[in-house]
Amino acid sequence: MRVAPVAAALLLSAPAAAQTGVTCRPADDSNEALTLATMAVPVAFSPAGAPPALAPWRVELGFEAATVPEVDSADAVPTTCRPGKGTENVNLLGVLPRPRVRLGLPGGMAFEGSWIPPVPVNDVEANLFGLSLARPVPVLDGRAVLSPRLHATFGRVEAPVTCPEEALDDPASECFEGTVSEDRWNPDQFGVDVALAWRAGRVQPYLGGGWTHLVPTFQVNFTNSAGQLDDTRVEVTLDRLALFAGLTWAASARLAVSGEAYATPADAATVRLAGRVALGGAGQ
Repeated sequence: MRVAPVAAALLLSAPAAAQTGVTCRPADDSNEALTLATMAVPVAFSPAGAPPALAPWRVELGFEAATVPEVDSADAVPTTCRPGKGTENVNLLGVLPRPRVRLGLPGGMAFEGSWIPPVPVNDVEANLFGLSLARPVPVLDGRAVLSPRLHATFGRVEAPVTCPEEALDDPASECFEGTVSEDRWNPDQFGVDVALAWRAGRVQPYLGGGWTHLVPTFQVNFTNSAGQLDDTRVEVTLDRLALFAGLTWAASARLAVSGEAYATPADAATVRLAGRVALGGAGQ
């Protein structure tokens, strides 16, 4: 989950003179917006596997690990909400783990959900949810599957992005002798995509693309050495093209393993590895 914190980090710490009640809305090409968009990539709730063909009420339990793209130090410097502040403490995690559960529904629908519980890891604590609803449809005389899908990611990630502990001992930092910040990042996003998969025995290659609407916010929470609170709020609204491709291998009738590359070309890419186990038997 470097993901989450990182994302938060990116953004934006508080102004030199602590301020309260300030809402900053940086431009789409600002470092703040670009950093938030980069951090949104690993938390996006992508398929992480070939489109399913589950019988109604059949369940699959899964687990996913996604790489977290590193934010360049130059891009982690706020350009609008806190010019001159310096590099934010963004690159906190390298991998984002996430459990998943998939449920077959009547009418050929498939629901999937995930939850990253609030367990602290490397000063980062997330409470993130992912949801999706897909409708796989056989095409090309059953040789392939086309799957339109709706998806959403929401929740929060807390991490010391603005002022980590080491910055409190740096006389050159505005964090000097203040408190470790308790910043919060909400990576809210939703979108639609379409995947196409081919059946080749136990292996199913797939690819797809879609559109994602990002509405992340970053909330600063830092108190400086003078006891002044900075609770600057950063808000961004972005739309992104998303592309993905992967391969699912049915290791057995119940177990499947997938690898996927997912990217928003304007920002960054991530690699996901996922495994799923069917309860009571389920078709792929």
